[in-house]
Amino acid sequence: MELITLSPWDLSLAALLIMALALLSFQMQLGLSRSIIIAALRTVIQLMMIGLVLKLLFATTHPGWIIFIAIIMLLAAGREVMVRQQRRFAGIQSFALGTLSLFISTVVVTVLVLTVVISADPWYTPQYAIPLLGMMFGNTMNGIALGLDRLTQTAWQQRDVIEARLILGQAPQQAIGDIRRESIRSGMIPIINAMAVAGIVSLPGMMTGQILAGANPMDAVSYQILIMFMVTTGTGVGTIFAVAMASRHLFDKRERLRLDRLQKAIV
Repeated sequence: MELITLSPWDLSLAALLIMALALLSFQMQLGLSRSIIIAALRTVIQLMMIGLVLKLLFATTHPGWIIFIAIIMLLAAGREVMVRQQRRFAGIQSFALGTLSLFISTVVVTVLVLTVVISADPWYTPQYAIPLLGMMFGNTMNGIALGLDRLTQTAWQQRDVIEARLILGQAPQQAIGDIRRESIRSGMIPIINAMAVAGIVSLPGMMTGQILAGANPMDAVSYQILIMFMVTTGTGVGTIFAVAMASRHLFDKRERLRLDRLQKAIV
């Protein structure tokens, strides 16, 4: 089956849907019109740029370029984790926490899959490494951001409860234990839902793309199962690590709740 290519005119017609959504948001005074337009422009520019970069990368297998692209993706994802939180740790701590969590969960899982499961030769082959890293970073980033946002927001709202538990003699991690567990759940629920309805309610993006490109549907299914398992593991590990580290940082060495370390995001 011949692949149907999309022209700039076809993409322009699709862009009208975004313009209609932005107009609807403006009429309803949702305050999202500007964000929708900017996000759409970023999507076009960033995807066009990465398309050109990948075209060059696929012509080479030098590991230095792969590492360079991976670092850029990691730093960009770490920044997005930080800016999506309504209350975040002041200074570079919030960025460092999100970036470290992403690195530990995403890079380790991706390298493991590339070397053990896919067994690409070499393991850093751009055709496999870059798309897998991209999907891992994108989904894990969302889970970590949701988990940290839930943790800091709930800790702020329930600060009196936490301090009362500390006064009664509970250890810091015991006093915030229920909030920590709910924060981890918040970060993991979206990807668990996506995994639960895959193939019934939705066809995941990677599988859809392969099918549209003419791949065998069963081959596309196999890769999608691998991706879903990778993403879920990365999201779970990253969210657990990020929330655990952040919950510890909410207290000082004297086991006092230190919400002054948080700052409210400026929208």
